[in-house]
Amino acid sequence: MIDFQTVNVEMPAINQTQIRAWVADVAADYGRRVGDITYIFVDDEEILRVNREFLQHDYYTDIITFDYNDGRRLSGDLFISLDTVRTNAEGLQVAYEQELHRVIIHGVLHLCGINDKGPGEREIMEAAENRALSKLSLK
Repeated sequence: MIDFQTVNVEMPAINQTQIRAWVADVAADYGRRVGDITYIFVDDEEILRVNREFLQHDYYTDIITFDYNDGRRLSGDLFISLDTVRTNAEGLQVAYEQELHRVIIHGVLHLCGINDKGPGEREIMEAAENRALSKLSLK
């Protein structure tokens, strides 16, 4: 089950039914199935609090993924800062909705085992994001 929650922000204008189907489709591409995934949309102050409290990181970020996977069953809490998504979209000169969808699937790709911190991993993540985003535009 995929759930959507907010803390300190309004729910973004996303098609939740479409997002659920898309996430399940992308998960299936990696031989996974959706378990319990919760998207928590927050502001910058909340993402900073979560980053400090749980990861001991003192900076803003667009997404923090907590992985509770059980084998091939994807489960996790995905905190997304809508403030940072908006700032990143402006900096990248892309539509806010496009950047939000990229971040939404980025967390799922982390749950599927794709990393983006080591040498060459960022390019692998970006390619996976682009493949997933192309699937969304087909729906």
